[in-house]
Amino acid sequence: MEVNNFIDKKFFSSKNKKKDLKNLIKKIKNHKTNIFKYFDKDYKILENKIFFSKFKKFQKIVIIGMGGSILGSKSIYSFLRHRIKKEFFFIDNLDDNYLKNFSKRKDLKKFLFIIISKSGNTLETITILNCQKSGIIDKNNTIIITENKKSYLHSFAKRRKIALVNHDMTIGGRYSVLSEVGMLPAYLMGLNIKNFRKRIFNNIFKEKINAFEKIIPILTDIYSKKKLNSIILINYCPELNDFLYWCQQLLAESLGKKNIGLVPIVSQAPKDHHSLLQLYLDGPRDKLFYIFSLKASKKKIFKKNLSNSDMNFLKGKSVGQVVESQKKAFVQILKKKKFPLREFKISKINEETFGELASYFMLETWMLGDNLNINPFNQPAVEQVKVLTKKLI
Repeated sequence: MEVNNFIDKKFFSSKNKKKDLKNLIKKIKNHKTNIFKYFDKDYKILENKIFFSKFKKFQKIVIIGMGGSILGSKSIYSFLRHRIKKEFFFIDNLDDNYLKNFSKRKDLKKFLFIIISKSGNTLETITILNCQKSGIIDKNNTIIITENKKSYLHSFAKRRKIALVNHDMTIGGRYSVLSEVGMLPAYLMGLNIKNFRKRIFNNIFKEKINAFEKIIPILTDIYSKKKLNSIILINYCPELNDFLYWCQQLLAESLGKKNIGLVPIVSQAPKDHHSLLQLYLDGPRDKLFYIFSLKASKKKIFKKNLSNSDMNFLKGKSVGQVVESQKKAFVQILKKKKFPLREFKISKINEETFGELASYFMLETWMLGDNLNINPFNQPAVEQVKVLTKKLI
């Protein structure tokens, strides 16, 4: 993964000194909410693979969860779908029509159900579970991932002798993609879960430290000054769409506190060139752009044109090369107009790249929260809504 930052000094203090992050890295590794233990190349995960191997026979798998409990596995599936032979379904919202239609399927007995909730009491997850017909969910076709404490899901699993996987109590859902929450589904997808960590230790904790030392003070100023209102996560790599929705939650829920925060908006390109580009380039200058792209592929070359010589410029080009040209044009205009932007370029679609991307954004978010004196692991406002919703029900 290659990261390039193009942010004019007017968006941050030129007097801001680079921060030595070595002590912060030590602090991270010793933090009681130690999400980074999952980054250790020697960390063992899913040690009881023999037990889980019996579930590999399922060719249709449905994952039920909300927010961080499901966005990680959903983004893994989207990113590496070309290598996954099984069919996965993700139920992550209370869509009445979808739930009714899904429960009417005649092949549900052939499904593996993975139900995930850190607390074990997530209202939407329990509601979705209750929408399933009696007798569908049983010990032979269900895995529940939740904390090892008294809760609705924990009691439900114990009562029905359903396979239970302990959700680490020290890690929040949006940071759990490299734990059992993301890696168990990845294992059942047929992916190599060890490879998700291959490039983390050297690429993130060693090579990227200098990059973090430059960007964290800049981002701290941007968040503190409140001149910018949103981050546009504009994506030229379709395989990353669901990853960016995971990233959206990570940024919004971790850093949107104490009247501080930028609204992360996922924007699909080049489609959004024909709907939002005018606003991006000529509307309020209150946006920070994150540009995501994949190294252009030369597959599916246009060998001929449909009509006449007017389209000869496409001859010998691939779809990937057309998209790359559109991205370059957009970036050049952003630079010309001096918009603040960051480019994230990936060259391969594999487990290593996904692990590097996810760990990069988790680490950067942690550092930025620390600089802003914000706890990036809680979500107090969300809890207020949950409590009131329960009272109203």
